Amino acid sequence: MTMHRTALPRRTLLGAGAFLPMLAAPAVLRAQPAAVKIGILQPLTGALAQDGDLGRLGATLAAEAVNAAGGIKSLGGAKIELVIADARSNPEAAVQEVEKLQAEGVAAIVGGFASPICLAASQAASRYDLPYIVDVGVADQIVSRGLTNTFRFSPGFGTVTKSALENLVRLNDAAGKPCRTVVLVHEDGLFGSGMAKLMQTELPKLGFEVLETIPHPTPARDMSNIALRIRSLNPDLVIPSSYYGEFVLLARTMRQQRIRPKGIYAVLNGAASNYRFVKEFAEAAENVMDCNHWHDPRNAEAIALKRKVEGDNRLWAYNVPLNYSCVKLAADAIDRAGAADRGKIIAALAASDFKGHIMPYTETKFVNGQNQGAAPVNTQVQGGDIKVIFPESFADAKPVFPVKG
Repeated sequence: MTMHRTALPRRTLLGAGAFLPMLAAPAVLRAQPAAVKIGILQPLTGALAQDGDLGRLGATLAAEAVNAAGGIKSLGGAKIELVIADARSNPEAAVQEVEKLQAEGVAAIVGGFASPICLAASQAASRYDLPYIVDVGVADQIVSRGLTNTFRFSPGFGTVTKSALENLVRLNDAAGKPCRTVVLVHEDGLFGSGMAKLMQTELPKLGFEVLETIPHPTPARDMSNIALRIRSLNPDLVIPSSYYGEFVLLARTMRQQRIRPKGIYAVLNGAASNYRFVKEFAEAAENVMDCNHWHDPRNAEAIALKRKVEGDNRLWAYNVPLNYSCVKLAADAIDRAGAADRGKIIAALAASDFKGHIMPYTETKFVNGQNQGAAPVNTQVQGGDIKVIFPESFADAKPVFPVKG
C-alpha cells in the first residue's frame, strides 16, 4: 500500500520549524546520564545476616545522600545505582556473587563484612580489575597480597589490637593495676584465631598472664562449658573476640552463672558495640568494653544519620556508618576519576584524600591498600547506652573500671 503525504505550504513548514528547538529543549533537559552501578556484597542470609543487613542499610542511605546532593558531578549528575548481592555468610557464595556483579557491569564493589568473605571476594574481583572496598574484614592478609584492586577503609586487627592493648594498659594503670590474669575467648575462624594469637604474644609483654585461650565455633549453640571453665580459672579479665550470637550467648551464660570478672574487655566483638545486645540483654551488657569500629560521636552528619536510623526503628551499629562512609568513598573516587572506568577508579582510590566520612579517622590515605587514617575506638556500655571512652579526643564518657561484682 502506498502512503501519501499531505503537502504543507512552505510558510507552514517554516513556522513549524521555528518550534522545533522549543519542542526539543525539554527532552534535552530531561536527559539523564547513565547511572553508575556499585555492587554491595553482604552476608544477607546465614549466620551473619544481621551484620549484612546493617551494612546494606548504611550503603543504601549513602547512595540516597549522594543522589540527593546531585549525584556524581563530573559525570553530569549521574546517579548511583546499587546492585545488592548476598554472600550467604560463606566465601564460596561470595565468589559466585562477584561473578554476577561483574556480569551486571558494576564500577566497584563495597562490603564483605567477614574476613573470609572479603579475602575470597576481593581475590575474585581482582581477575576483572574490579575495585573492591572492604568495609570491615579485619584479617591483615586482605591487604598483604599485593592486590591493586583492594582497598580496606577500616583498620585491620593489627592496628586494632595495638590500640586495644595500649588502652588496656592505660586503663589498668589508672585504676592501680587491679587486673593481671586473662582468659581469651575467640571464634575459631580467621579473624578470632588471628586475634587470639596476637594477644597471646603481646599480653605477657605488658605484664598480663594468659591463663587459657578458649576457641569456639561459629555458630555456637551453647556456652555453658566455656563459662564453667572461666569460673574455674577465675581470671581478672575476660577478652572475647566473637561474632554477635556467640558473644551474647557467652555474656548471658556468665551472667546466669554469676561469673563476675573485674572486666570484660572485648576486641572487635560482634555484640559489645551493638545496641541490639544493649537493649535486649541490658544486665549482661552493662559495663562491657570493646575496642572496635564506631562512628565519630562529634560528627554532625553521623549524629543526624543515627537519629534518622533510630527514628525509623532500625538498629544502629558500626556496620551502618562504615558502609555509609565506604559508599561515599566510592562515589568520591568515581567523581575524581571522571568516568565509570575501573582502572581510573582504582587510580583515584590509590591517590585518595577523602575526608567526607563519618568515622573517627583522619583523611583517607591508602598505602598498599590499607587506609592509614583509620583507627578504632574503645566503647563501654553505660546506663543502657554505648559510650566512647578512648581516645580522649573522641570520648563522651569516662571508663568504669574495675567493675565491681
